[in-house]
Amino acid sequence: MATSSIKNAVYLNAAARYSTLILRMLFNAALARILVPEDYGVVAITSVFTIFFGLLADMGLGAGIIQNKELSRDDIGSIFAFSLRLGLVLMGAFVLLSFPMAYFYGNQALVPVGMLLSFQLFFTTLNIVPNALLLKRKEFKKVALRTLCACLVSGTVGIGLALLGLKYYALVGQAILDAAFLFGWNYLSTRPPMARKPRRESLDKIRSYSGYLFGFSLINYFARNLDNLLIGKVMGNAQLGYYDKSYKLMLYPVNNLTHVITPVLHPILSEHQNDKAYIYGKYLQVVKLLSLLGAFITPFFYFASEEIIRLLYGEQWLAAIPCLRWMSLAMWAQMILSSSGTIFQSLGDTRRLLWSGSMNAVLVVAFIIAGLAEGSIVAVARNVSMAYNLQFAATFYILVHLSFGFRTRDFLKGLLPDLGVMAAVALAGFGCTFLPEMPLVWSVIAKVAAMGAVYLLALVLTRQLKPLLALLFRR
Repeated sequence: MATSSIKNAVYLNAAARYSTLILRMLFNAALARILVPEDYGVVAITSVFTIFFGLLADMGLGAGIIQNKELSRDDIGSIFAFSLRLGLVLMGAFVLLSFPMAYFYGNQALVPVGMLLSFQLFFTTLNIVPNALLLKRKEFKKVALRTLCACLVSGTVGIGLALLGLKYYALVGQAILDAAFLFGWNYLSTRPPMARKPRRESLDKIRSYSGYLFGFSLINYFARNLDNLLIGKVMGNAQLGYYDKSYKLMLYPVNNLTHVITPVLHPILSEHQNDKAYIYGKYLQVVKLLSLLGAFITPFFYFASEEIIRLLYGEQWLAAIPCLRWMSLAMWAQMILSSSGTIFQSLGDTRRLLWSGSMNAVLVVAFIIAGLAEGSIVAVARNVSMAYNLQFAATFYILVHLSFGFRTRDFLKGLLPDLGVMAAVALAGFGCTFLPEMPLVWSVIAKVAAMGAVYLLALVLTRQLKPLLALLFRR
């Protein structure tokens, strides 16, 4: 498919996603002023488990449906029947899990919270097949707009529940409504068939591909969530709340820049899964775009950490500032790295994706444990940031050299001008630390102006401005 088709899909997805992002930030800012860190800590603990059960629910089924172009209507019905049964089993298992979870963390509030969140898990499981069908049909507009509507409805209800004094139940209600809304709308528009019972031959068509992807997702889950699990146990809900807020802020630009691109890449590039040169050429364009955008975002988040925390969440979250500062140092690598999984999937090489994820998981876990040994959430944030940067080199050696068959040195060489741009922006940010004290909004404006001006100048001097504009606007 032509590059313009990818761009059109990305622009459409970006418009809806950024609108959703703005809504989420507004809702989160409002909720953060109503709720306290302990409320977020309770939900952060349970969310670790809901994400894990969500991985068990997916099992790579959605990606397998997209990748396999020979699935029949009967195969889809069989897979949908399997997801229904799986959703009911996982829902029951999550209810049972809420009791030992509450005992382990010494917080009985986790029992009702876990029971309620089992409904979110059920609806999320049911939505896997309808959502995959929409993506396979390249109906990106529907997926994006529905996500926006779900955010608006669930966020409004969440604030209402918080104002009623329901504390962490406001966050729980928001999550359940979001999942139920998306499933209901997607199901009504796709109407996937429902077989009486799953057929093994249908599941076998995607088992190998989905199995490796499922293995990667599980390993990546543990590597990404071990910090939350251990901080909640060792340091308590308040410290976990501070860490969780900084981690999610770090993920805002990572997810909301890369995830306007990656959801459309797999359905489009999987059409060319036997043409590695084509996929590699398109992927280099994606990497260059993310790298140049990250060259500004990374140093800006580092030098504006205090303003970001205070503006978005208020004075009660000041302890999250040093965590966000360390986390921001991983943004550039994370923005580029987060697109790699989609490329492994588009190539059909989920085996190497699992291999890469396994090695990276060992690295992340070791750094998390070392940070916890220092007894500080700041130390954990620092070590996690370091681990994510080290992942960058390992992952791209496997992807570029082994999966694509190209030289990693040439790939990295193309990123050198971008690193020069980022260094120049960082120097501008350092210069901003000598500005006189001013109101928060004006401080942000001053840093955006100073660092933005240097960013544009550096793009011109390194001859990266035209490539960036071409990637953004040329059709």
